[in-house]
Amino acid sequence: MKKQLKVEAIEHGTVIDHISSGQGIKILRFFALSEGNKRITIGLNLPTYAGENKDLIKIENTVFSQQQANQLALFAPNATINLIENFEVVNKFKLALPEQIAGVLLCPNSNCISHNEPVDSRFNIKQEQAGVKLKCHYCEKSFTATSFKELH
Repeated sequence: MKKQLKVEAIEHGTVIDHISSGQGIKILRFFALSEGNKRITIGLNLPTYAGENKDLIKIENTVFSQQQANQLALFAPNATINLIENFEVVNKFKLALPEQIAGVLLCPNSNCISHNEPVDSRFNIKQEQAGVKLKCHYCEKSFTATSFKELH
């Protein structure tokens, strides 16, 4: 007999599902989700019906905006966002990579002009076979989403 593990339901908030295995912790850090007193449930390396593994994050009393969802797509382009009200899914959407992101990330290149001038960082985003690439508008260097450790 196969055991089925269940994750506690949330009354109001956001569920980020179908995160590529290993990306859940990076998403928690990037969005600083563990700061504050929100209840968060994290599932790492959970089995899927397809026989693969995935990560899952449930954040109570937090609703992701479309802008946050698009930023999330940098780390988990195949993830699904479920908005929960009264323990029910009221909206479910797939993520879409934005073509450009501005004022959110710090350029990993310490010599980039965006570190020393009063300009917002700006990156052009491209989905490649190897993953998501971000190209700095100013220094024109390319980076993967995992290269970014800091928010702007």
